[in-house]
Amino acid sequence: MIKLAVVGTNWITEHFVKAALSFEQYSLAAVYSRNHETGVAFAENFGCKTIITDFDALCANNDTDAVYLASPNSFHCEQAIALMRHGKHVICEKPLASNYEEVERMFAVAHQHNVVLFEAFKTNYLPNFELVKNKLSDISPVRKAILNYCQYSSRYQKYLNGENPNTFNPEFSNGSTMDIGYYCIASAISLFGEPKSVHATATILESGVDGQGSVLLNYDGFDVVITHSKVADSAIPSEIQGENGNIVIHHLSEAQNIEIKPRGGATQNITLPSNEMSMVYEAQYFAKLVNGDATDSNAEKLSKITAKVLTEVRKQIGVVYPAD
Repeated sequence: MIKLAVVGTNWITEHFVKAALSFEQYSLAAVYSRNHETGVAFAENFGCKTIITDFDALCANNDTDAVYLASPNSFHCEQAIALMRHGKHVICEKPLASNYEEVERMFAVAHQHNVVLFEAFKTNYLPNFELVKNKLSDISPVRKAILNYCQYSSRYQKYLNGENPNTFNPEFSNGSTMDIGYYCIASAISLFGEPKSVHATATILESGVDGQGSVLLNYDGFDVVITHSKVADSAIPSEIQGENGNIVIHHLSEAQNIEIKPRGGATQNITLPSNEMSMVYEAQYFAKLVNGDATDSNAEKLSKITAKVLTEVRKQIGVVYPAD
């Protein structure tokens, strides 16, 4: 049984805890929140009695094996390093850190202290995303992929009203690329590996982060075209085009509905049944790593390449964070 603590009490933390507790490998041992009342309200939903308001106390807590880290992006690196130096395994929300250099530092500490550092890129562990990987050979050679994730942010109106929420604040290493463009970039790297070159454009908001943008990843024989936005919606799915057919992925981050159309043939819906709690698969995989039932250098490699590309994208579009 993995004794889990969480940092952050927002909706994504709630979803992860529900997913983790749905199978008998986790118990919620502690909730960290700077606000005690907020921590109590969250912990009560899961029968947890330990609320911690001091981060150093969380690091030193001997009743915790692993920590789910869902603090703002700019805090990920230093918090994860502090936890790992105290022997804690860490599953950290995407993006893993503000830039490539921070990600390198984090993995160095993980290796030094023999603990698991795992990026919570849930898409990569979904059965239907794995299905897409397995079906690429059916349409190969791949000639183009169009990956799209555009969703009008519920916090954008607050930004327009002058409130500058975290979502659009460079102090917290945020913006469209790091939030939802991440899913497209990381998915491309998971599917096709490290690109030969990266070309990026974006609309920069007055706060200094990108509201929307496009990224072109070049590979041998094909390109990946990425569109992402937090200031407009899109109903367009993602598509992988090959000489022998195409694969359509609806709602890329959740890989909810998968269709394949062989060249000259009829469209087939090949979607696999899956758990409604989409975070359950990453929680299961993290448990395997912590328990020694799996070893996966590919996860580390994926995180590092993704961080490298994200850093290059920001360099090209002119988004700078304090951590840079």
